[in-house]
Amino acid sequence: MFYNPDNRPSSLPHDPFKAIVSPRPIGWISTIDKEGRANLAPYSFFNAIGDKPPMVIFSKTGPKLGVNEEKDSIRNIRETGEFVVNFVSFELTSEMNISSQHFKHGEDEFSLAGLEKGRSQIVGVPYVKKAPAAFECVLHKELKLPGDDQTAIIGEVKGIHINEEYIRDGIFDVTLYKPLARLGYRDYAVIENLISLKRPDD
Repeated sequence: MFYNPDNRPSSLPHDPFKAIVSPRPIGWISTIDKEGRANLAPYSFFNAIGDKPPMVIFSKTGPKLGVNEEKDSIRNIRETGEFVVNFVSFELTSEMNISSQHFKHGEDEFSLAGLEKGRSQIVGVPYVKKAPAAFECVLHKELKLPGDDQTAIIGEVKGIHINEEYIRDGIFDVTLYKPLARLGYRDYAVIENLISLKRPDD
């Protein structure tokens, strides 16, 4: 099968693009507005894009559903130039899902999801204290993408928090916290099993 994204065949009633590009890590982005009010929202278009210095990217596609407002994460980053990427464990699935709702600006998703805030060391934005890891970031660049209200945010990681209960023999062991990953449609995956490979020339 081949098709043009602008002309999806009727045999595919739901767009399979995100199901094909999967699993994707979830960037659970915390920000504050200029009044200091916290916001927390998950983004499935997220990844690391560099390591010297460490850089991350996430993007939003479209406005809030049912609310005529810019996404709070983007609005707040424009105002403060800071954000935190929190990582989602299987244990935090419900809290992440609660924070995915489109609340009006100024609502605190930390409180709504029953999450305790951790105090960042470098940026003024709180992080999810129960998260297995969190990146304190400063805005590097905002990119307007083609299409219907798509924006990408590139950030430089200035500080890294790791929950030490997930370090085993000096390794950050993802099998201990079981990262939640986004698939297509309404589906998610939990990472529990690993395989290790060496490059042939290593």
